[in-house]
Amino acid sequence: MAGKKSNTLAQLKKKYPEKFVSDSNIFINIQRGSRIFISTACGEPQYLVNSLIKYVKSHPKAIFDAEVFHVWTLGVAPYTDEKFQKNFRHNSFFVGKNTRNAVNQGMADYTPVFLSNIPSLFYRGFVPIDVALIQVSSPDEHGYMSLGISVDIVKAATEVASLVIAQVNSTMPRVHGDGFIHIKDIDFLIPFDEPLLEYKEKADNRIAQQIGKYVSRLIQDGDTIQVGYGSIPNAVLSNLANKKNLGVHTELLGEGLVNLMKKGVINNSKKSINRGKTIATFSMGNKETYEFLHDNPSVEFRTVDYTNNPLIIAQHENMVAINSALEIDLTGQASAESIGKTFYSGIGGQADFMRGSVLSKNGKTILTLPSTAEKGKLSRIVPNIKEGAGVTLNRGDIHYVVTEYGIAYLHGKNIRERAMELIGIAHPDFRSWLIKEAKKQNYIYKDQAFIPGKEGEYPEDLEKIKVTRTGIELLLRPVKISDEPLLKEFFYSLSDKSLYKRFVSQRKDMPHERLQEFVVIDYSREIIILAIKKKKEKEELLGIGQYGINQDNHTAEVAFVIRDDLQNKGIGSELLSYLTHLAKKQGLLGFTAEVLVENQHMLHLFEKMGFDIEKKINEDVYELKMGFK
Repeated sequence: MAGKKSNTLAQLKKKYPEKFVSDSNIFINIQRGSRIFISTACGEPQYLVNSLIKYVKSHPKAIFDAEVFHVWTLGVAPYTDEKFQKNFRHNSFFVGKNTRNAVNQGMADYTPVFLSNIPSLFYRGFVPIDVALIQVSSPDEHGYMSLGISVDIVKAATEVASLVIAQVNSTMPRVHGDGFIHIKDIDFLIPFDEPLLEYKEKADNRIAQQIGKYVSRLIQDGDTIQVGYGSIPNAVLSNLANKKNLGVHTELLGEGLVNLMKKGVINNSKKSINRGKTIATFSMGNKETYEFLHDNPSVEFRTVDYTNNPLIIAQHENMVAINSALEIDLTGQASAESIGKTFYSGIGGQADFMRGSVLSKNGKTILTLPSTAEKGKLSRIVPNIKEGAGVTLNRGDIHYVVTEYGIAYLHGKNIRERAMELIGIAHPDFRSWLIKEAKKQNYIYKDQAFIPGKEGEYPEDLEKIKVTRTGIELLLRPVKISDEPLLKEFFYSLSDKSLYKRFVSQRKDMPHERLQEFVVIDYSREIIILAIKKKKEKEELLGIGQYGINQDNHTAEVAFVIRDDLQNKGIGSELLSYLTHLAKKQGLLGFTAEVLVENQHMLHLFEKMGFDIEKKINEDVYELKMGFK
């Protein structure tokens, strides 16, 4: 095959000798003030870029005041060097590590724009392109080459540029889709083989994996997913190995998605459009990723104005967009492009996918971020986005927010509920501060209670899935500080009779002050377990069980209540059984309880648990002592 490609290139040299000339004879065609485009990320033609700089060094007056456009450079970016400032001015659509300092020091420019809109800027002449430096695969016998791992905005740039210069690299894969370009549409070719750039990013693996575990709970079999770049998305993907029939419509195709394709987790069999095909626009991965893409008909790279078009994205049912942010405020505004006034990355394509997924039938958006930055010194969940930061995602773009401390659901919730949800998944070291700041800004109740430290941390390890004897699947989980609206709805759904049985009181109101007693608890002294039935994004509360520890005799007072229409369905049994398990685990000796004499069902439930029960009647109430065997 390599020999055939070599022969093909030799034949093209004979047919188009004017396209194969020396580097200096090529670069002499670049004019002063030219607008030069360079292929994206791992598709960057490194040899071409270095050759251009070498040419400028030897011909310092040949090119000056040229503008260099690049979405994101992972490789060489010598055109941002101060010594070339008279020759080049970089204009970035997405700020990368290699150009970040230049942009923030005013030596280069950043153009904030949705990635899906960039081809239109080229075609309409708002951003003119004179020269396109691209990298392509070896040609086939028909004279076609592939843009390979970088189709995105590169295709549009080649179609509008007056001068197209291509580095022919045999290591570039031939990728199906929109990325083919014929030799007739290329002005000059420079054959030069070199390894493609690879993308590697490491973070705290423990945190990334915990976030990935939470996100995997939100992904359902048959979903179509989009995943951003970085260590957290890779951790998310590594937690999806047990899913089935996933589809992919994404901007970036990386190592994690390819691994799931190899395992058969991703087969695109349930996609609403482009069924059977993984759709992407560029790739950042490793050598094995690129080898997988080569001539693989299950993968198509389309131009970015297709992949990132929210109206195309919205055509996928069950579309899930998974992206990251630098910080999010308590109202649900997130920045993924800047840290205050410091430009860090760019708008990119995540806003396109988040909005497209919001419009999708049964679609959802997931924003992931570690709870802290700067080795734990800064909270990424903040009272307000920093001054000068760009709001990449507004309050309506985000459904779920996930940190290593849990999942917050924001969609359709008011500011108070959002703030409490986000405080609940912030790093424990910053929760007291966030509560204080939220009160200052009137986001939450002025008397909102809070228990700092380990005692107030949500014990996620106590979450359990149980099935009742009648077949109801329950999530039994501890109460969260953000559960107040859920408990309010539950208590007001109970009949007067059920309320009286539970509280032995005629009081029927459940104001905020009273509800706080149920959601703000010291988990070392009290346990409240909710019996939840998941209904898509919404949690339905079916019952509540709780016990509070009596330190004097090392027992606990237990109580629970079940929704009226679900009593005698086995929910109470599961709650009491689990509470008993937790109490024994804490070394408690037994339970105490007060049960109305008329509440024979509750009494029977205690009796069948096998406790050593002592009963004493005080007026119309049984006072029970129930020792564990």
